[in-house]
Amino acid sequence: MDRNYTCSISYGKLCVPVYRVYAHPLVGINTIPESRFSGRANTLFALEVDVEVFGDNFLPAYTQGDNSNVVATDSMKNFILRQALAFTGSTLEDLLFFLGERFLATYAQMQSLRLTARELPFLPAPLPDGAATAESQVLFSRSHSDFAQASLTFERDEQQQPVITVHTCGRLNLELFKVTGSAFTHYVQDEYTTLPERQDRPLFIHLDVSWTYTDLDALINPNHARYVPAEQVRDLIEVVFNEFVSESIQHLVYEFGCRLLERFPQLASVTFEAQNRTRDLVAAAENDGQEKVYSDPFSAFGTIRLHQARKRREEQ
Repeated sequence: MDRNYTCSISYGKLCVPVYRVYAHPLVGINTIPESRFSGRANTLFALEVDVEVFGDNFLPAYTQGDNSNVVATDSMKNFILRQALAFTGSTLEDLLFFLGERFLATYAQMQSLRLTARELPFLPAPLPDGAATAESQVLFSRSHSDFAQASLTFERDEQQQPVITVHTCGRLNLELFKVTGSAFTHYVQDEYTTLPERQDRPLFIHLDVSWTYTDLDALINPNHARYVPAEQVRDLIEVVFNEFVSESIQHLVYEFGCRLLERFPQLASVTFEAQNRTRDLVAAAENDGQEKVYSDPFSAFGTIRLHQARKRREEQ
């Protein structure tokens, strides 16, 4: 039997949990008007790491059962956990850059790899009565549904040194609800239309936002002067969501993108994936007041995507 097939392969380890305590604090962050975030202590630096390895070196494991070049995924897990102790950075991207360089320096079998990290968000718990504004530096609790994520892809250059070829940063799983300040009118009406036009509606969206940098130095420079924290991105989006009166979710996410690119000139692009989770009106006060009751809608939901990038000089 002829088995001369072409193959595209990869393998790796997903969701390696890392709880590093007393990591290096995140300092040197530039503040923005829309956010109070100016850094974090990183007393608890908690995240999950994925590693995916690429390269033809591993093809014999698929075609011949020859594992002589295979680095076990359990070894990858242990490598991540052991190296986390030597980590001296303070962001998800710092850790991925650190791990990527060390993976390729340790394992010649790896031609390229992609590393992804997802924040496991914990917040310092408030101290007891009498210290209402103080936070514990020992006790932490999970509270946010949204979290930061970053992904870096590494390859070897002509000198076999690791270089970043693809990167993306993001804030995922945002859930935003506003009771007024959103409309949806003047859309196509035909025999299939049952959705009523709404001049003002409560808007509930799920939102993922990601971004890329024009210059990688802004991403990995240890002084973090041009680093864009995911916390500031979240805060800016919340401010825009609160103040901007939109005609649709499309209108809203475009405004998100414009504000982010204006606020952070070091960013090359921003991408959004929004889900319309707006609730259905069930009952309203007879006196035409603001009192209304909404409930969960039909289980299907609309999806809106947008990718915005700065124009190249020759296009301007």
